[in-house]
Amino acid sequence: MADYLIRELPEGERPRERLLEHGGRTLSDSELLAVLLRTGKVGVSAIQLAMDLLLQNGGLGGLLTATPHSLRRTGIGPAKSAALLAAVEIGRRLAGEQLMDREPLSRPRDVARYLALRYHTSDQEVMGALFLDARGHLLGERELFRGTMSRISVEPREILRECLQRGAVAIYLFHTHPSGDPSPSAEDILFTRRMEEAAEIVGLRLADHVVLGSQGRWASLKERREKGAW
Repeated sequence: MADYLIRELPEGERPRERLLEHGGRTLSDSELLAVLLRTGKVGVSAIQLAMDLLLQNGGLGGLLTATPHSLRRTGIGPAKSAALLAAVEIGRRLAGEQLMDREPLSRPRDVARYLALRYHTSDQEVMGALFLDARGHLLGERELFRGTMSRISVEPREILRECLQRGAVAIYLFHTHPSGDPSPSAEDILFTRRMEEAAEIVGLRLADHVVLGSQGRWASLKERREKGAW
């Protein structure tokens, strides 16, 4: 299909028409992307262009961290770049709203899935916190830092102060490993212990500390401790 221009396809096989007739679930990743792109380039269909974008970015997940500059390098113009970036941002916001409204955050898997929309392929270390109410619902979040920074120098009291200001009773810490390997380091374990002890003193609870790697991989320090890994 990708070797042909979309206008040369039978109408029933064109992505936009199939989307309207049968819904988005019937389309592949490249076909959905082609609907956003609308047109291809000279001699290249929108589907082929979409397939090239997915290949160059490592799939849909790679587009989560796309920038105007990185998209320009793939050969698409500002209009197509804006459409893709807008779609990604809408997805992030919808995920955030759903997380605020749905069942309590009781599993690190749910936290990892939510955070992966922004930090799935981060090329620098990011650390942050999610603040929860007594029922485990998300009250808000904060990104604590980006870049190379020792967690030993992060003061728990600043995180706990914000937790109290928000009326939260529990915290999920998270950070990314740009290497792609979510295995916690000795520094990660030490910081988790410091946070847990400090939270207990002021009557708060550290629900977990989730480390995000690449390709959807993540690690829960709470689960690792329960298994005797630290």
